[in-house]
Amino acid sequence: MAEKVVLAYSGGLDTSIIIPWLNENYGYDVIAFIADVGQGDDIDAVVAKAYATGAKKAIVKDLRDEFLREYVFPTVRAGAVYEHKYLLGTSIARPIIAKYQVQVALEEGATALAHGCTGKGNDQVRFEHCFQALAPDIKVIAPWREWTLTSREDCLDYAEAHGIAVEASRTKIHSRDRNLWHVSHEGGELESISNAPLSTTWTMTRSPQEAPDREEIVEIGFEHGVPVSVNGQPMAPVKLVELLNEIGSRNAIGRIDLVENRFVGMKSRGCYETPGGTLILSAHRELEALVLDRDLSHFKEAVALKYAELVYFGLWFTPLRESLDAFVSSTQNNVSGSVKLSLYKGNIAIISRNSDFSLYSTDLSSFTMGESYDQKDAAGFIKILGLPARTRARLMNKVKEGLK
Repeated sequence: MAEKVVLAYSGGLDTSIIIPWLNENYGYDVIAFIADVGQGDDIDAVVAKAYATGAKKAIVKDLRDEFLREYVFPTVRAGAVYEHKYLLGTSIARPIIAKYQVQVALEEGATALAHGCTGKGNDQVRFEHCFQALAPDIKVIAPWREWTLTSREDCLDYAEAHGIAVEASRTKIHSRDRNLWHVSHEGGELESISNAPLSTTWTMTRSPQEAPDREEIVEIGFEHGVPVSVNGQPMAPVKLVELLNEIGSRNAIGRIDLVENRFVGMKSRGCYETPGGTLILSAHRELEALVLDRDLSHFKEAVALKYAELVYFGLWFTPLRESLDAFVSSTQNNVSGSVKLSLYKGNIAIISRNSDFSLYSTDLSSFTMGESYDQKDAAGFIKILGLPARTRARLMNKVKEGLK
């Protein structure tokens, strides 16, 4: 009986040719693992394609709800954004896919795991670090680090030679990854930083020029930092994100063009569309500004940077990430309320912020002087604050006098 390998399978160019390649080079029975994280594919067609290209078995798991609850929303609560722009759409999907890929391998008695990540990218780290954390002794096969194919054009040639139909072509060469949270685009004209994205590069959002000529108002409600409603209507995670994706997309929200620092040390360029996620992060940030005190808010910014780095680097299943989650969770106790946004041709404006835990006091912040704040107290505070500065200034004055 042949050994079994579980392949993280999408039905795209790379994984489509990996099934026959594994058959030819390893003689393994290939189990195609298909994780539904909201990529919008016809899952039945993906399963049929897996069998048609040589898989012995195809296993599908609907992970959409868990993906949002246990992976995406924690990054929202943390405020995690990589290098000021990237909302971690691809990065945060990898650990849940890898987790269930390992689970399938253990259930099926497989002796190996395989993925279609290149040897230059971040995803190989993300998948394989998860494998090591969850199944440290299982064999890992990374075809891109073994085969003689060196480009997507080579992969197209291999697919044609083996009679494998793929959507990619020599004129449609982008590498894309989509899930409920975003869609990413790499390759093609984007490989030159001198080129702007083509209008056909974007697949999820309208351009500002195509967006409506009127603003759209949307209100997002949160409980303990988790988005729970849109325009006052409570919603489960999947429906909530799908609706906000629709609203954001038609208003040209969520496009970014980023030159980023990959974990392996090189710079790469990609374009990302995260319409609903951009609305959620924008609203969450405004709600936190209302309810978190200064020191906690400022310290949390540093935690957000580290959290984003851990997710991007593929270090999800680590004690540090778990500990940061514990800290973040404690910060979100009072992050409940709603934020109303105005959307217009790619722009987001804040209309209102509301929370029962608001620390904003009109009596304190108003220019009208009230009884809650005695201005005379500021004099002593500033004098104590300036003690080191005054001491140093007096010393320097003496030194200057001594030099004359």
